[in-house]
Amino acid sequence: MATRRCQIRVSDTEVELLPERALYWPAAHLLAVADLHWGKPESFQQHGIPLPAGVLEDDLRRLSRALTSTGARRLLLVGDLIHSKRGITPTVRDRIATWRSSHPDVEMVLVRGNHDRHLKSLPPEWRLDVHEEHLDEGPFRFAHHPEPATGRYSWAGHLHPVVRLSHGADRLRLPCFHLGASVGILPAFSAFTGGLDMNRRSGERIFVIAEEAVVEV
Repeated sequence: MATRRCQIRVSDTEVELLPERALYWPAAHLLAVADLHWGKPESFQQHGIPLPAGVLEDDLRRLSRALTSTGARRLLLVGDLIHSKRGITPTVRDRIATWRSSHPDVEMVLVRGNHDRHLKSLPPEWRLDVHEEHLDEGPFRFAHHPEPATGRYSWAGHLHPVVRLSHGADRLRLPCFHLGASVGILPAFSAFTGGLDMNRRSGERIFVIAEEAVVEV
């Protein structure tokens, strides 16, 4: 099934919500994702907690798919790229470096989140341009924490927004994009995260990721 993008206008600017859990801004050729938490399984494993393998590989496949399908020239990582210092093992570091080399022409920018501060400097072979607090571009501000910005619409992460849906005995908990009047919250990119249940209030919009589609609810 082909992926179905959801095109909307925010601050009089066209953006696309992708089922890969990403935001694409066509005019800027910019793909934005939040909360990858690389190294999280490895962090848990070091505490003796067994977790399923393949989380990082799934993230990298989806990220490559989003970059390829959009033709994005820039990748903006909106905080919590890593989970903890201990989780960035030599294996994780090298695997990400190999993946990074497969996208040599894509500029990658990190706006640090709270977890990213566990590492003072990220591996140089990842080739990241790092911003400490936020990045302002056109009508938008990109920052990890969801806070309004005067004169700009803010895109953020941090909350890992999800929506609970039920139909009869069936109940689902799905990642979503939550768009308020002045702040839009991106879903956690990694599938291996918890989530905060979101309810739509007046003036807000919620877009659920249901397999290969993004649907407004």
